[in-house]
Amino acid sequence: QVQLVESGGGLVQPGGSLRLSCAASRLTFSNYAMNWYRQAPGKERELVAAITSAGGSTNYADSVKGRFTISRDNAKNTVYLQMNSLRPEDTAVYYCNARFKWLVYWGQGTQVTVSS
Repeated sequence: QVQLVESGGGLVQPGGSLRLSCAASRLTFSNYAMNWYRQAPGKERELVAAITSAGGSTNYADSVKGRFTISRDNAKNTVYLQMNSLRPEDTAVYYCNARFKWLVYWGQGTQVTVSS
C-alpha cells in the first residue's frame, strides 16, 4: 500500500532550524499535491504548507510565512519542509499528506520540539 514516511524531526532551540523530509512510495508521486500539517497537544491539526503536483505553486499558513519553505523532488518521490527561525509555538507532530482527486494519504508523523 501507499507509504509516506516522515523524518528529520527532533529537539531544537528557539531560533534554530530543521529540515523535514517525507518519502513516498507505491504511488505516482508527480500526480499528487503534497502538504505538511501539524498538531500540537490539545489543538486541532492545521495545514502548515502546501505544494502543487509539479511544484509550481506553494501556500503557507500565516504563522509560518517567511520562516518555512516547502519543496519537492519528483525524481526522488520526496517532499521537504525547511523550517527556520523556529519558535516554541512550532512544537507539534508534523504530518505529511498526499492528495490527488479523491485519494488522500497520511504519514505517521514526526515530532518537532522547540525548547531551550
